Order: sequence, then structure tokens, then C-alpha cells
Amino acid sequence: MSEPNLRNQALNGTIWSFVERFSVQIVRFLLTIVIARLLTPDDYGLIGMLAIFISLSQVFIDGGLSSALVQKQDRTKEDYSTVFYANLIVSLVIYVLLFISAPWIADFYKQPLLTPITRVYSLDLILNSLIAVHRTILVIKVDFKTQSKISLISIVFSGLLGIWTAWVGWGVWALVIQLISQTLLNIILSVWYVRWWPSWTFSMKSFRQLFSFGSRLMVAKTIHNVYTSVYNLVIGKRFTSADLGYYTKATEFTTFAGGNISQILQRVTFPILSQIQDDDKRLLAIYQKYIKIISFVVFPIIMLMFGTAKPMIQLLLTDKWLDCVILLQILSFKCMWDCVIQTNINLLYVKGRSDYAMKLEIVKKIIAFTILAITMFFNLVIICVGQVVYTLISVYMNCYYTKKILGYSFWDQIKDILPWLLLSIFVGFESLFITMLFSTPWISFVASLLVGGITYIAISVLFKFEPYIETYNLVKEYAVKIKR
Repeated sequence: MSEPNLRNQALNGTIWSFVERFSVQIVRFLLTIVIARLLTPDDYGLIGMLAIFISLSQVFIDGGLSSALVQKQDRTKEDYSTVFYANLIVSLVIYVLLFISAPWIADFYKQPLLTPITRVYSLDLILNSLIAVHRTILVIKVDFKTQSKISLISIVFSGLLGIWTAWVGWGVWALVIQLISQTLLNIILSVWYVRWWPSWTFSMKSFRQLFSFGSRLMVAKTIHNVYTSVYNLVIGKRFTSADLGYYTKATEFTTFAGGNISQILQRVTFPILSQIQDDDKRLLAIYQKYIKIISFVVFPIIMLMFGTAKPMIQLLLTDKWLDCVILLQILSFKCMWDCVIQTNINLLYVKGRSDYAMKLEIVKKIIAFTILAITMFFNLVIICVGQVVYTLISVYMNCYYTKKILGYSFWDQIKDILPWLLLSIFVGFESLFITMLFSTPWISFVASLLVGGITYIAISVLFKFEPYIETYNLVKEYAVKIKR
């Protein structure tokens, strides 16, 4: 594909991915705030206890097949149908296992209500398997405009239903109903917009070919998901359900602030970079540009959230959630690096080296579980600090393979992002200082956000940071296209 076409595809994909992701996430975020005011940390803690089981199940159901479809360039109708039936069969098997295991899960946490919750909540696994291929088709086409329509409609109606059920006193079941109703709407809309139906074919040859790539990806994702989800298991077991609720809410905020932008760029870059996977020189140039832009955008957002954490929680969730402020602030230093980590891992998938990703995850997670095994005997603050330490180690280790594949080392990446990394940290502490000057939460929040944001933009303009100019030109270019 020519450079202008690749650029246009990336621009359109990024714009619509931003629209899709943030329209959905902002609406979801606002709806979640309303529901969080009606429910308690214990209600969120109960759902958090299921995280490890649901997260692992989702990885096993897909088996890396969706990513294999995106990475493969000569896809056939047979490939799509094979992935559909494989996902559906595995989801049914896993649901039966979770249904049978529900009483044991409830007994493990000493929460009897988890038995019926697990059996209903897990139905979402089967429902999602029905549209996994539909989502993959949209990703391959870089069609996030359609995804934005599907996601936004689904989240609005399911969120309103969740608010109503929480209002009438259904407690934790409001969260379950919200999830299931959202997926049901997703199914209806995905089938309507994508208009894809599986044929009555299942090819073992196709399955083996896709699984040869996807299986290693599945192992890597499984190890990663065990690590992220095991925190919910450890906290839910060693501490109270309210503590788990505080931790869950803190991670939700950090994910909303930075994780969404990272995922947007990953979804766009993976199919696009896969098209030039054999042109190393061109791939490196575009890859470096993505690293710079994503860090330039994510770093200040995360650090502004760090600085404004207390008044933000007071305004949005009320004082009953204040215990999650310190957790949110610590996890901010972890989340700001997640975008760099995911971008580096994305390169391995683009080059078809899921074996490297698997090896890397095994080594990293041995270190991660060692850190967790030590910190779990202290308190939630120390546990979160341990995550930050692991993340910094992970950033360094990921660069071993980026250097091996494209000659892009850890120090090369640090030099590329250092100016706005330092500026973002300065802006974060500047915002934190501003919050201490005012006792009224909304004044404190608005003042610190404005001062920090203006500082970051002003210095970026003054020093003409490369990603600022690139981002500005992209937005200007898209605005001209809209006028035409």
C-alpha cells in the first residue's frame, strides 16, 4: 500500500477509533458514576472476585484466533467460519465448567451470593463468542465508524437499564443485568451492520494454521491475564470485598484515562502495520512515530489524573470512595507505561513472532508473581507499589525484542519520549499542589486541571515537540477533509 493511502487509512481509523472508544467510554463512565453512587464498594467487589475466571475464559475461548485472522493476509471464508465455530464450542464447554464450579468459587470467597451470580454472569462468554468474528471483520477493515455506532447504542440502553435496576434496589444484580443486556444489543447490531453469517464448514487445516500463531499468543495473554486478575483474587481473599471495590474502581479510572487511548492506537496500528510487516525500514519509521504520539498523549492525561485524584473522586463518587484515591495515584505511574509496553508487544504480533511474546511473558511474569508474593503480606498501598516496580522492569525487558527485530533499543525509546515524560511528571505534581490550595472539590479540580493542561500545551508549542506538530497536522488535515 502506498504511503498516502496508508496515512489516510491510519488517520480515518484513528479518528473513528477515538470516536468509538471515547464516546462509549465517556457514556459508560458517566453511567458508571451514577450506578456507583447507588451501589456500594462491596457490590463492585463481588463482581471483581470473578475477574480472574472471566478473563481467563475469554482468552481460552478466542485462543488467539481473532488476532491470527488480522495478521493473516490471505484470509478465506473458510477461515472465518472455522474461527466462529471454534469460539462457540469452547465457550459452551467453559460455561458448563463455570456453572458446575460456581459453588466452589462462592465457598472460596465465603460469599454464597457468588453461586447464582457466576452462573448468570458467565452467560456473557457464550454471547460474546457469537460476534467475535464480526468484530474481527471490522478491525481488518479498520472500520471503527460502524463499531462506534454498535457500541454507543448498546452502552446507552444497557447503562440506563443498569441505573434503573440499581435505583430500585437490585444491588449487585444491576451490574450483571447491565453486562448481559449490553452484549445482547451488541449481537443484534453487529449482525445487522456487518451482515456476515458463518457457512457450514469447519476446516482443520485452517484451524491448525491459525492456531499455530494464535496458540502462542493465547499462552502469552493467558499469563498476562492471570497476573492482572490474580490481584482481584488475592485482595478479595486476604482483604474485604470493600477493599477490592476500592482497588477495582482505582484501576477503572486509570484504564479510562490511559488504557483506552493505548487500545485505540493498538487496534488501528495492528492491521495497518501488518500490511507492511516485511518492509523493516518503513515499519521502524512508522513505529517510532506511533511510540512518540501515544506517549505524548497518554503521559499528561495520566499525570493530570494523578494530580486531581482526590477532588475528582469526591465530585464523581462522593466521600465514601475516598480510600481509593491513594491507590489511584500509585497505579497512575503504572498505567502511564502500559501504552509503551503494549506498543512494543504489538510489534511482535505484527512481525508474526508470537513465540517471542510468549517467552517474554513467561519470564516477566515469574518476576511479577515474585513481587506479588512479597507485597501481598503488607497492605493495598504496597501491593500497588509492587505493580509499578514490575511495570518499569517490563518496559526494559520488552525492548530486548524490539532491538532484536528492528534495532530499536530501550535507550532509543527513552530518548524519543523523554521531553514529554519529564514535562508530564512536572504537570502532575503541579496539579497536585494546586488541589491543596482549595477546600472546595469542584474549584480544586477545575483549577488544577486547567493549570496543568495549559502548562503542558504551552510548553509543547514553545519547544515544538515533534508529536505535537504531527498530531496538530493530522487534526488539521482531517478538518479540511470534512469541510470538503
